[in-house]
Amino acid sequence: MAINLTTAKRTEADRTEVNLSAEQVEAIGRELDELRARIVADLGQSDRDYLYKVIGAQRKLEFAGRAMMYAPFLPPIWLAGVGALGAAKILDNMEIGHNVMHGQYDWMREDTYNSREFDWDTVCPGEQWKHSHNYLHHTFTNVIGEDRDIGYGILRMSRDQKWNPYFLGNLGYATALMLLFEWGVMLHDLEAENVLAGRRKWSDVKGLVKGMWRKASKQVAKDYLIWPALTGPFFVSTLIGNAGANLIRNVWTYSIIFCGHFPTGAQTFTQEETADETKGEWYLRQMLGSANIEGSELFHIMSGNLSHQIEHHLFPDVPAHRYPEMAVEVRAICEKYGLPYNTGSLSRQLGSTWKKIAKLSLPNSFTRDDNDIVLNIERCGDAAKATRSTKAA
Repeated sequence: MAINLTTAKRTEADRTEVNLSAEQVEAIGRELDELRARIVADLGQSDRDYLYKVIGAQRKLEFAGRAMMYAPFLPPIWLAGVGALGAAKILDNMEIGHNVMHGQYDWMREDTYNSREFDWDTVCPGEQWKHSHNYLHHTFTNVIGEDRDIGYGILRMSRDQKWNPYFLGNLGYATALMLLFEWGVMLHDLEAENVLAGRRKWSDVKGLVKGMWRKASKQVAKDYLIWPALTGPFFVSTLIGNAGANLIRNVWTYSIIFCGHFPTGAQTFTQEETADETKGEWYLRQMLGSANIEGSELFHIMSGNLSHQIEHHLFPDVPAHRYPEMAVEVRAICEKYGLPYNTGSLSRQLGSTWKKIAKLSLPNSFTRDDNDIVLNIERCGDAAKATRSTKAA
């Protein structure tokens, strides 16, 4: 069996093509396996210390934010409190919660910070998130009809998704999802669009709804009743501050996640294109379907190192703070085999993501097909080539 992977960068000036054999594809897989094995073998006390350092910083930010909520009569202090609490929620959600629930620290064998026990400061039940994210998204990354993170059930994020007039509201839906992101994540495993369409019965989701209600009711009570009540006469201002902190977390988390999955150049795939996929081809799909964001060390920490989304999709159970060092080798592998390595500033990736959301609100005939990558697979003994085309709006 021979696999020809053609990378076609469509510009007005030229068209670059890169061909890889089946042996080269599997060689890429072996190199990435070796990289992962080296890092995993090196995990130890310094990685544990890093996690607890971030946990300590998160707790200090939360304490400071809560304390400053007692000073609404001093607007600069109160606003600083909202910001500190928002930063604490970002760290809890991304560098701690997301990564711990991925099993990145299970090797420590600790009671609290492992993927089985930990739950985060958000309305989505951890167990449901681990199914929709850890299993579905990371197994079927960017495969249309399998990965529900493509559009979260409400957006059109690929030209291969059939257009209908509903998608004219793409920008509005995306804005609502951004502002209410924790609630969108909570409803994700419910597959609400399938429930409304009658493709999923109440009996199928009854248990999920109960779990959502238990988690969300506790979270709402904590953020909007208990903490505000503890500030006595400042109940209303604290409630507003807590809502503001949640909004900060929602907007930031949405932006980082969407920049890692949907900017120009990030590819989507059909189920037919990924049938009988080898380990090397799975690795290729992760690299072609993801994008990185460039920034400072603090920026990477506040993004949960999901600014290294390519490395995260390749190695989801490796501690994320190791991704910067792994990225050097991953990028070198891409250069060695002529593969694209999608990276750019936050403004660039975010701008192209919102541009894509706008373009995909319209029928395909109204917009240009920026087809960056075409995979032509030729199998020995077959009468014809099987073509894999991956498109980015």
